[in-house]
Formats: sequence, C-alpha cells, structure tokens
Amino acid sequence: MNVYEEIGLKRVVNASGRMTILGVSTLSDEVAQAAIAGGQSYVVIEDLIDKAGEIISRYTGGEDSCVTSSASAAICLTIAGLITKGNKVLMDRLPNSDGLANEIVIQKGHSVHYGAPMPTMIRLGGGVPVEAGTANEVVPEDIEGAITDKTVALFYVKSHHCVQKGMVSLEVMRDIAHRHGLPLMVDAAAEEDFRKYIALGADLVVYSGAKALEATTSGFVTGKKQYIDWVKKQYHGIGRPMKIGKEGIMGLLKALERYENKDHEKEVRENREKVRYLCEEIGKIPGLKAQEIQDEAGRAIYRARVTLDPAVEIGCTMEEINRQLRQGNPSIYARTEFLNLGKIDFDPRPMVEGDKELIVKRLKEIIGG
Repeated sequence: MNVYEEIGLKRVVNASGRMTILGVSTLSDEVAQAAIAGGQSYVVIEDLIDKAGEIISRYTGGEDSCVTSSASAAICLTIAGLITKGNKVLMDRLPNSDGLANEIVIQKGHSVHYGAPMPTMIRLGGGVPVEAGTANEVVPEDIEGAITDKTVALFYVKSHHCVQKGMVSLEVMRDIAHRHGLPLMVDAAAEEDFRKYIALGADLVVYSGAKALEATTSGFVTGKKQYIDWVKKQYHGIGRPMKIGKEGIMGLLKALERYENKDHEKEVRENREKVRYLCEEIGKIPGLKAQEIQDEAGRAIYRARVTLDPAVEIGCTMEEINRQLRQGNPSIYARTEFLNLGKIDFDPRPMVEGDKELIVKRLKEIIGG
C-alpha cells in the first residue's frame, strides 16, 4: 500500500507518460535523499540560485541558468525578464506591461494547450502573444511579418503537442531572430537532450526538472548570461509566487548528476521490450489491435498504440474501454491524445513491475464483459 492509498485514494498505474496530472515522475532514493538533506539546513537562497545556475550550466552549455518551480514558471519569468530587462520600476508593474515592448512571436501551430494554454503562460509574464501563420502552415515570411518594434523575442515550442508538419524550423527561427537583434527562446520542457538547443544557437531554453530528469518538482531556463540575470531578478517581483524551495533545488541538482551517468540506450531497449510485450499480448485479445509507435516529436520514446479491430464486433467503443480502465482499482491511465480517433497509447517509461501484465489482464476483463 502506497502513501496515497493510506489516505484513501486509489493506486494509479501510470501508462500515460511523464504527465503533470499524475504527478509527472517518481523520485529515486538518491534524489529524495538530496531533497531531504536540502530541506534540513538553512542557506542564503539567492546564493543557492546562483550556485545552482552555475552547476546546471555545466550540463547544458549555457552561459548561466536560473532554477524555477516548473517549466511553466520558467516561461513566465523569462518573458518577464525580457520585457523589464531587470528594471525594478517596470518589474513592479507586471503583469501590466502596457506601453512597453512586450510582444512574443510564436508560430500558430505552437500555440498549444499542454494542460494550460501557452498564450496564458506568455501573458502571465506580461507578454502579448503574436501568432504567426496558420495552424497547419507557417512560412518564414509569416515570422518576419509578425515582428514589430514591440517584439522582444521569438518563441519556439518543441513538443508532441505542437503541429509537426508545415512549421518553420528552429534553425530558421533562430536566423530570423538574430537578424532582427532578438533572442530565440525555446520551450523544450519534456526534451531529453539538455545541450542540443543551446548548441543549435538558441539564446534561452526552458526545461522541466520532473519530466526526463525525474527530479523534484522544478524547472530551469538556461542560456545567455545577460538574459538569465534579468530572469533571476523576477523573484523580487512577479516570480514571488513561483519560487522554488531549497529542497527542490537540491533534488534537481542530484537528478542532473544521475541523468548524466545513466545508460539511456539501455533504458530505451528495456522500454521497447515492454512495448513489444504489450503489443503481442493485447493483439491476442479479440477485437483489439496493437502496434509500436514512436513519439510524435521524434524523441526515442516508444509506445503501444491500441485500436479496435473493425473485423470483430465487441460492443464497446475505445472511449468506454478507457473509462473502464480509469474506473478500476487500481486506476489505469493510458495516453489519450488520440482518443477521439479511437486510439489509446500505453507508455512504458513510468511502469513498475507487474504493470504491463495488469494492463493486459484488465483489457481482457473489459472486452470479455
């Protein structure tokens, strides 16, 4: 029995991925111990933020970094920093940025809902989102045409939530931004390569701590030192309710250290073995079909996609199957971005021993009536 069952909640089988609605990830003993140790001593928080930024930058290649309470907070604070440039009088006005250069150019296909609307995160930092192009096609001229004397940054979102076709590449966005003397900001919250986007020439890159890193609830932005200095100052203004505690920072630093030393290729192989098991066993259930798919954003993440077999009548829809998976005990959460198209996906990464067998058993029960 886990701690959530002890307070009367159902156990959850997370077959969805590193999702905020399920608590994102779980902590290793090392990360948990680092967080506990961090919480048991005092420290000057500004000194810790500076030191954490120095350490994080060793793993990213950025000139400096600023730790935050989440990737969403990092987006807000970064935009606030770019608008105010660390000016106290302007910081005290936020989120009211009327009359200031405050526009953030984002491709329309990147203006997504990832659990909250991306435009809301931009506005929380005092920014005004300016969507370029259309939902399924953006060309460089759209980006160029959206830039005005009020533009403070171009914003590229790297996410499976985004439209994956017809968008302007990060490299082209970078070149347009720099040609206009503007920074390129990248949301790479769930990405697994913490050096890639700085190496590609992005000026500011946002990451989640709790997703790929499996750290404490946290995030960070890494990049050019001048911009990072402006971000850090926001903790004396709009960043106050977004502050991260000392225990969260220490957990993040330990997670970065562990991540650097992980055998990522081995993890991928093990996860694909789970996917193969699920596909084989679910494929044996009359009325269901399963196949291996890769993450929409191109990451080395593989999942088992389940659909109904049109040749077999089972008397229920995929929506009903998903509902019953969630209503059972334990509650099984599949990935449901394509549920409206009759598809659910099982992500092996968060699964613990026995989960994949339990999923197959429960599907057999549901289909068997």
